[in-house]
Amino acid sequence: MKNTIVGILAFQGSVAEHIETTRFAASKLKMAVEIVLVRTKESLSGLDALIIPGGESTTHYKLCVEAGMWEEMKKIGNIFGTCAGAIMMAKKVAHPGVGQKTLELMDIEIDRNAYGSQINSFAKVLKTTLGEIEGVFIRAPKIKRVGAGVKVLAFNDKEPCACEQTTGNKYYLAACFHPEFTTPLFHEHFLNRLLKSPRLLKSPRLLKSPRLLKSKLSPRQE
Repeated sequence: MKNTIVGILAFQGSVAEHIETTRFAASKLKMAVEIVLVRTKESLSGLDALIIPGGESTTHYKLCVEAGMWEEMKKIGNIFGTCAGAIMMAKKVAHPGVGQKTLELMDIEIDRNAYGSQINSFAKVLKTTLGEIEGVFIRAPKIKRVGAGVKVLAFNDKEPCACEQTTGNKYYLAACFHPEFTTPLFHEHFLNRLLKSPRLLKSPRLLKSPRLLKSKLSPRQE
């Protein structure tokens, strides 16, 4: 039985934390998951899902374009973006960086760095549709508008800070905060959605003791 292959964009951000949280979530769900560190166009091949960590969204964009993987990323059927990753998924961005583009996957408008600079970072308890969590906001964006097909999963006061959208056979999940630091709930939710995708429904990839497989890195990645 083949593993579910989850890529994690690995140029910057909390890559290690996303690996560990994905690994833990898979264990709870008894899913066989292989994690691939994505830094090249070739490493996108065969992915069932992609996680885009935080960091700096303009840097993400530049590095993905330089690696020739920008258009290929749009073809991935299931994508989960946190902080800068959420910015990359939005159809519209307020106050973008010079020349910055997004993947334009989710019908949301997001304001880059709207919560302020690094010194304005904060953590607070959030009541989400998945349960109560601690949300860590680091130079975080704000979701200013959600489209009709977008479901809000969490609010910070009255402002959406996590949402999801299903478009045909594609599923997108975005969070303005960093769930990988405090909770596996959002990663569990994302992996659960993978189990419901048409391709994986044909061959559910479950086992008693899921494992994390090491990625094969190209010379450029080492």
